[in-house]
Amino acid sequence: MRKLTVITHMTLDGVMQAPGRPDEDTRGGFGRGGWGQAGNDQVMADFMGVGRGGDPVALLLGRRTYQDFFGFWPHQPDNPYTESLTKQQKYVASRTLAEPLPWQNSTLLPGDAASAVAALKQEPGPDLLVLGSGELVQSLRPRALVDEYLLMIHPLILGQGRRLFPEGAAADLRLAESVTTTTGVIIARYQAR
Repeated sequence: MRKLTVITHMTLDGVMQAPGRPDEDTRGGFGRGGWGQAGNDQVMADFMGVGRGGDPVALLLGRRTYQDFFGFWPHQPDNPYTESLTKQQKYVASRTLAEPLPWQNSTLLPGDAASAVAALKQEPGPDLLVLGSGELVQSLRPRALVDEYLLMIHPLILGQGRRLFPEGAAADLRLAESVTTTTGVIIARYQAR
């Protein structure tokens, strides 16, 4: 069975909305986007394996994240993430998109996201990584489809924004690994029990 890992930046108060850019996700009037950029350093890049090969993985993205990534990454030719993101298989959970999807190596998972991902996990193939995609993660968590969370916890409290674990969410996790960056970001790998 494929392992599914959620990788996301979040603040101490659990906000995961728009870490990359001010205009990344302004839903709900969120005006604090881009908060994660100051936390990037070489420790994070090394931990995340930027520029290195590794075990093959496939990306699992929600519609909003897929469209945001497609609008940004193909236009960043000098960034070490660009080539990797383009080459990787991308599965996209959406009820509104239609095939063919515009980004190379993209496959639509139509219908109920949790059911589609449960079936995908049973198929042979590389492990699955969810980047961002908060709404998708919210649909997977209650079905116990997330095997691992790789959280980059930034020393910030924003007081507003979409959270990784909303009120009422419950999970029993085990800390498997952690490292602290030079900017104070704690990178923690939690596994489901």
